[in-house]
Amino acid sequence: MKAIFDTVSYSCSKIVTNSYSTSFSLASKMLSDTIRQDTYNIYGFVRFADEIVDSFHDYDKEMLLNDFEAEMYKAIENKISLNPILNSFQKTVHQYNIEPELYEAFIRSMRLDLHKTQYLTDQEYKEYIYGSADVVGLMCLKVFVSGDEKKYNELKESAMHLGSGFQKVNFLRDLKADYDGLNRTYFPNTDLNKLDEASKLRIIKEIEEDFEKGLKGILKLPPEAKFGVYTAFIYYKKLLKKLKKTPSLEIRNTRIRVPNYQKFSLLAKSYFDYRLNLI
Repeated sequence: MKAIFDTVSYSCSKIVTNSYSTSFSLASKMLSDTIRQDTYNIYGFVRFADEIVDSFHDYDKEMLLNDFEAEMYKAIENKISLNPILNSFQKTVHQYNIEPELYEAFIRSMRLDLHKTQYLTDQEYKEYIYGSADVVGLMCLKVFVSGDEKKYNELKESAMHLGSGFQKVNFLRDLKADYDGLNRTYFPNTDLNKLDEASKLRIIKEIEEDFEKGLKGILKLPPEAKFGVYTAFIYYKKLLKKLKKTPSLEIRNTRIRVPNYQKFSLLAKSYFDYRLNLI
């Protein structure tokens, strides 16, 4: 039965989410069960593409990404795929009318990671972040507002700022892995070999501005999504606070983390904020 295959596909997307991201998995569990699976479906899709360009060093990454993209289009056109991750994703694409421009922009940014190692201008930097992060937030927003185009357009800018802020925190946290392991640097006009406090604080100020604008959108989300997205926001805000307190040289040479016990403490905080109508 097709229903059994779909159930297996959805389980695969959930397993990918739980296996690759403790924080995203935790935040997703705080979403209403009416939209949680579709969030897993989106995450599974973006995670697989990201793994191709970041992890599969012993294989032909470009060929794998080309194949993945071609299979994505076939899945969406045929409304089925034997790749369970793409089968799950196409279901969400159709159910919430996710525009091709969003997932196509994501694939473009992933393709840049195959060869591009430096982002020298603000324009290049913003275009990469749009494709790698903003559109992921927009795809999720389609789900969060249940396809309500008016609400989507109202919250679109805030969702993009939130996606940008999250991605920039990831860039700052993963400086060592990106630069030493993948020979990539995303921040323009920043010498990572000589990362100083002024450069670090400039980046953090930019993220704080994104977070301020992103929070305004979170406050307007439907109840089904608000608690989960706010949980993710609280986690990234905590991570940013730790990065702000960490000397720039240490950020360059190690990966800053939020321990699991602190993540659960943040979850409790977000729950009380939500229950007391503080968000």
